[in-house]
Amino acid sequence: SACSSTFFRPPEGAVIPPPSLVHQVLRSEDNSERPEMPWPSRKRDKGAVADKKEPDAKIAKTEEETSDKEEEEKSAKPPAGSSKSGWKNWKKKESESGEESKITYCHWLLKSEPESRLEKGVDVKFSVDDLKAQPNQTTCWDGVRNYQARNFLRSMKLGQQAFFYHSNCKEPGIVALVKIVKEAYPDHTQFDQKDPHYDSTSRKENPKWSMVDVQFVRMTKRFIPLAEIKAHHLAHKADGGPLKDMMLFTRQRLSIQPLTQEEFDFVLSLEEEKPH
Repeated sequence: SACSSTFFRPPEGAVIPPPSLVHQVLRSEDNSERPEMPWPSRKRDKGAVADKKEPDAKIAKTEEETSDKEEEEKSAKPPAGSSKSGWKNWKKKESESGEESKITYCHWLLKSEPESRLEKGVDVKFSVDDLKAQPNQTTCWDGVRNYQARNFLRSMKLGQQAFFYHSNCKEPGIVALVKIVKEAYPDHTQFDQKDPHYDSTSRKENPKWSMVDVQFVRMTKRFIPLAEIKAHHLAHKADGGPLKDMMLFTRQRLSIQPLTQEEFDFVLSLEEEKPH
């Protein structure tokens, strides 16, 4: 037909793009093919990479990687709202301006294994009774091999108190109070090839790992089990109480955990209550 034999003729002097470019633009318009864009740099901070690859803290005074799942099961999953004392009578501390204070950590929770467990042929058991048997009831808290836990160790100040928490055992929970009697210094076990926590990548001129010294203060008036603390946590999580963000439940596998003043005071107050 006349129509099929007619061809488009561009105006004289018009610039015609090459067919390959027209093809690319048309295909990109309908999203069938987009030019490949460069990815952002995948280079990451060495510390962050190491922290991701580093196994959670496995120390002579803490649990295996799987222990938190075991502890979670042992907590019997108490229902939310079962906190008998509740937090409604618990008055939150406020700053002079009347606003809630910014979260600061001034107390700690230290996990330790009271039952025998071999790690690279070495028994890593360390109970509160073992601490009490030490000279001057004092020991170094060594073997921490998790970067966040190490940083918490380095944040500890003289005189600060911590809960001694029995972990990876039949009934986990808080058994005693200890205090920091020496601030962070290099952990000697990272250089000991016979120690289960030896780190061949650490150098004496720039040690990776730190430890502190802790001293026994007293036993809690009663054993405060994980299941009971969790019951309060769930109740507070629902209603906004002091234990709503407690790291024992949000970062379970950390062997060194910070506590706010409110968290510490509330948990300590549980020793005055009758066990549920």
